[in-house]
Amino acid sequence: MADADVIIVGGGLAGLVAAAELIEAGRKVIIVDQEPEQSLGGQAFWSLGGIFLVDSPEQRRMRIRDSYDLALQDWMGTAAFHRDEDDWPRRWAEAYVAFAAGEKGPWLKQRGIKFFPIVGWAERGGGNAIGHGNSVPRFHVTWGTGPGIIQPFVARVLQGVKDGLVTLKFRHRVNELSRSNGTIDGVSGDILAASSVERGRPSSRDVVGSFALKAQAVIVASGGIGANHDLVRKNWPASLGRPPERMISGVPDHVDGRMLAITEAAGGTIINLDRMWHYVEGIKNWNPIWTNHAIRILPGPSSLWLDARGKRLPGPLYPGFDTLATLRHIMQTGHDYSWFILNRRIIAKEFALSGSEQNPDLTNKSWRQVINRVRGGVPAPVQAFMDKGEDFIVEPELSSLVARMNKLAGDNLLTLEGIEREIRARDGEVDNPFCKDMQVMAIRNARNYLGDKLSRTVPPHKLLDPRAGPLIAVRLNILTRKTLGGLRTDLDSRALGADGAPVLGLYAAGEVAGFGGGGVHGRSALEGTFLGGCIFSGRAAGRHAAKAV
Repeated sequence: MADADVIIVGGGLAGLVAAAELIEAGRKVIIVDQEPEQSLGGQAFWSLGGIFLVDSPEQRRMRIRDSYDLALQDWMGTAAFHRDEDDWPRRWAEAYVAFAAGEKGPWLKQRGIKFFPIVGWAERGGGNAIGHGNSVPRFHVTWGTGPGIIQPFVARVLQGVKDGLVTLKFRHRVNELSRSNGTIDGVSGDILAASSVERGRPSSRDVVGSFALKAQAVIVASGGIGANHDLVRKNWPASLGRPPERMISGVPDHVDGRMLAITEAAGGTIINLDRMWHYVEGIKNWNPIWTNHAIRILPGPSSLWLDARGKRLPGPLYPGFDTLATLRHIMQTGHDYSWFILNRRIIAKEFALSGSEQNPDLTNKSWRQVINRVRGGVPAPVQAFMDKGEDFIVEPELSSLVARMNKLAGDNLLTLEGIEREIRARDGEVDNPFCKDMQVMAIRNARNYLGDKLSRTVPPHKLLDPRAGPLIAVRLNILTRKTLGGLRTDLDSRALGADGAPVLGLYAAGEVAGFGGGGVHGRSALEGTFLGGCIFSGRAAGRHAAKAV
């Protein structure tokens, strides 16, 4: 006898959205998750809540002209689908961009989700029109950040518990998917010891029992591999050079990728696992929650970016322009880190930190705090890193700054003469309206957008201007984050076998499915697309499973 109509493996955003759809259809659901109850919502809780929307009311109010055709051009130029197995990912991309340009915004707003009015411009590209990057700003920050994006789905699931439609089984770690008569019909695994650790902190893996559950279908929504550095290195793409020797983690410890091999053993197919999305602006958290806890800097365009030897990165590898191209370049230098050099004027306006806990104004929905941030001064979370972060150096003079940079890195690769030459050459272009420095041009272009001019980009000025000081150096580390490949699925989120046919009773959604199809992003991404991919694929899985059972 079945214990439920559908079992969902994973209580993150994709699993919650799938559960909400099943509840609406009156189906009985069991959600199993290896983490304790306080981690419901998964890693989405820690996000900035960025959502990719196309031709939204927020864009139009900011005088941004966007369209499905332009967004699809940007997506396809960024994804660069070229593999035989990219058929379903390409279909997912077309469907997802249509969703982002149509139903997505109204659908989220019907569930009480609101967006900050200033639209962000992430992944600006910097190449040609049909290449990588967003042609216009599309990054919509959820009012309430990560907690705000999961809240309506958590509430719906908890109501489902009260109504007798949902059973939550925390500390249940799946080891196997069961099959009867050719159909996936259940899960089994270990019951882990109860844990009262705070959300995001590592929980124990002590086994206190076992379990087996039956249902008519199973939805795998277990997330990616970002905290499993061995798995990241094993699947590191050849196009990015050697795997880094040192990485820091942008996701909690439970993002371990276990369910990929388990689902593959049950008949699912993994594709594109060498496609990844790791950031290059990672800093070690001075107040860590999970192991090797990293925070990503969300930079404006003005910081000077140098490699480990003090050589300026080539265009268009400027802050916020092309994440994976920058990662590829840095790995080719033979070092796992790089540097920002900036000043107080830049950091006060251009530095934001990724994560709900690093943005209390947005997370707490406080307009007073938002206004204080826009008025100027270094935001409190950024100031805390300046004061306590091991990767931050603040000095009034360039000579002392470079000396401390060498001491922090421990390899004495930097010379004062070389860095001063780079900075003075860049500073000399600021006063020239016809300059050839592409980064200075990019800063001026950014300020043509009202959102950047108001809150994200300082006027071009000399880095060595004492009125803008003191000087600041930030060591930037490789930060693991997203898995762009995963379980291959059709547009109903049904997992596909090696023969391309659906594995009966088996679905996959969210990051474990490459956010749809086994890699909806292709080789690269446009930002603000990960949470939306969880929502879109989780919704498809829940809707189709509800009909199938």
